[in-house]
Amino acid sequence: MIQEAHNLLLAGGGLGIFLLGMVIMTDSLKKLAGDKIRSALLRFTRTPTTGAITGAISTAIVQSSSATTLAAIGFVGAGLMSFSNSLGIIFGANIGTTITGWMVALLGFKFSIASIASLILLGGTLLYLFGSHKLKHAGMAIAGFALLFIGIDTMQHAMSGLVEFVDFSNLPANNLSGILQLLLIGLLFTAITQSSSAGVALTLTALFSGLLAFEQAIALVIGMDIGTTVKSLVAVIGGTTGAKRTGLSHVVYNLLTAVLALFLIIPYVSLWEWFSPDALYENAEIAVVGFHTLFNLLGVILILPFTKQFARLIIRMFPQDNIYIDTFDPQLLNSPDLALNAVQQSLLMLSEELIDELKLIVSDPTSKRDPSKLQQLQQNLDQTQYYLDEIHLSHSDHHQWQRLVEMIHILDHLQRLHERCEEESDRAEASKQFPTLHQSAQRMAEDIQNFQYALARKEWQQNVVLTEALSRFMNQDAETYRHEMVERMGQGEINADQCWDSLEAIRWMQRVSHHLARLSLHLQQMVLQTGK
Repeated sequence: MIQEAHNLLLAGGGLGIFLLGMVIMTDSLKKLAGDKIRSALLRFTRTPTTGAITGAISTAIVQSSSATTLAAIGFVGAGLMSFSNSLGIIFGANIGTTITGWMVALLGFKFSIASIASLILLGGTLLYLFGSHKLKHAGMAIAGFALLFIGIDTMQHAMSGLVEFVDFSNLPANNLSGILQLLLIGLLFTAITQSSSAGVALTLTALFSGLLAFEQAIALVIGMDIGTTVKSLVAVIGGTTGAKRTGLSHVVYNLLTAVLALFLIIPYVSLWEWFSPDALYENAEIAVVGFHTLFNLLGVILILPFTKQFARLIIRMFPQDNIYIDTFDPQLLNSPDLALNAVQQSLLMLSEELIDELKLIVSDPTSKRDPSKLQQLQQNLDQTQYYLDEIHLSHSDHHQWQRLVEMIHILDHLQRLHERCEEESDRAEASKQFPTLHQSAQRMAEDIQNFQYALARKEWQQNVVLTEALSRFMNQDAETYRHEMVERMGQGEINADQCWDSLEAIRWMQRVSHHLARLSLHLQQMVLQTGK
């Protein structure tokens, strides 16, 4: 009994070492390649197919499907990627996670590196202590890699001593009850450890040590694949619409592949037995990892032709009412570049909406407009401001810092333009009543419409030139207008109220043109910083 308890504790310690190694290796790989991976995801994901390929490769490199999925959620939320294309990344990430199983099966059992893992750990630690900035991350990744196999070796020794005490025969994998129990165990293990890789490694070690039968190991691995969706379920409960859609997609897709896997068990075993009756059990670890890869690969192949239909189903389940507020996922704050992307998309949309409102005001001041639209715009501006306030950077972040500064300027001028819209028709209408203001009012209406067209076409420099010219025009003629209105009042041609209304109209047009010019400049600078 004492020996059994000792082996159980040793197995738990080995699992802990493996998990520690996964955390260290994954975090280090993300620091080494995280920005490049996110750029690659955005650059190469033009279709669901390319997204699946890129998602699989990215996950294999950083050894983290969560990092890949988070990036996809961020791109969708920021409007940089369509939801349909992002599904390819989610599908492909499931294939990428099987790489860890191949590492464990090939390097941990077939070609055991546990005997030299300590030396690899020492080398990685020395690289961390004495290497440059990038070499430090590489050293930690190597050290984490070594810990994986030290943990596997520890679990293997512990489990070899548990063969006489542990009996899984009461969980048969040849009937529905036993399979469901094994699926549940696999699901719960992954939900608790938050690592399907650790679950697969533990399953392979138990299989290698004789604690599990091949069919039992397969059922556990299927359950662990379902368990990876627990994080996605959290996103469904507390995330934005983009997070909910992506999370729900992950859950539904993994459930579908799990059902597919259950139907594949018998044909898969039969194929191995046809090839060689003894090969399946002599290479059981390879066979389990191969099955894990097979059903995930088949799942992707089968779902990709129906990605658009799948996306429409998910969108109907989670419709999006407010595109601005809903772009802000709190999880993105862990990746400032993704959070900035979300803010940028919101600022561009808010700019379009406010310019549209201004166009209506100057072109037809007497028309009745829905006040709720301005109220909604104010709410969206405030929400953007709150989210932007949560993004904290420093001068050392270079281009990201400059993007943040430009966004703060943009938000300030959007707020000022919103205030001008609230003053709206009285001052805009005054510009139509007086012949002396008619030319300026006409010029502003035309330039705002041209601004709107250029903004939609993303012609940033053209907008800068256009709005700066408008601002100069308004400033040059303002004093002439003021002097003329005062003279007309003095001569009794207009009364005091009409004079004050005309002067307010002049100031209103000056302020609008000034904020448009500054908004155009900062939009251009923000976009220029985005590509750096």
